[in-house]
Amino acid sequence: MHPLIDNARTFGQRPEEFAGLAEGQSPEVLFITCADSRVVPALITGARPGQLFELRTAGNIVPPYASGHPTGEAATIEYAVEVLGVEHIVVCGHSHCGAVGAVVRGDDLGAVPAVRDWLAHAAGEPECADPSDPTVADAVQHHVLTQLLRLRSYPCVEKRVRAGRLRLHGWYYEVHTGGVREHRPETDSFEAL
Repeated sequence: MHPLIDNARTFGQRPEEFAGLAEGQSPEVLFITCADSRVVPALITGARPGQLFELRTAGNIVPPYASGHPTGEAATIEYAVEVLGVEHIVVCGHSHCGAVGAVVRGDDLGAVPAVRDWLAHAAGEPECADPSDPTVADAVQHHVLTQLLRLRSYPCVEKRVRAGRLRLHGWYYEVHTGGVREHRPETDSFEAL
């Protein structure tokens, strides 16, 4: 904790770098990813403050849209699309994902009922050729595509996608290499950016 505190103490000593942020935000991208501490969107993308609007959930899960039952995730997506007018949404899964791995392996999550119930939103068991593979790469990639489909069930997202004002992207980040791959619809595969 001490290195984090030391950095926080010196972080605000460059006010000229941050003064413009008080004017508001206009990010082009909503970046949806896992809450995993090894996944750092600004580090992966090189984004500066104000460039990414982030939504981090366990397993980068986008819950089903339910108009009568608002969630923090739905509010974040709606705000990004309708108020901020983001032009891109990236759903970024990652290797070695504990959430997807737990679903694939059918782990007993009885001791963590909130986690168990949240992972039920994963929209079915992700496909995995080898559940013993610690990267769970194919399962995570399938899961990313499922979450992209789930996003399209949000009226604000579907409306903007149809109008050509919003593009959806599926990314896969390898925590052990730093590599990033993007889903290419034309080949239905994840390829290097």
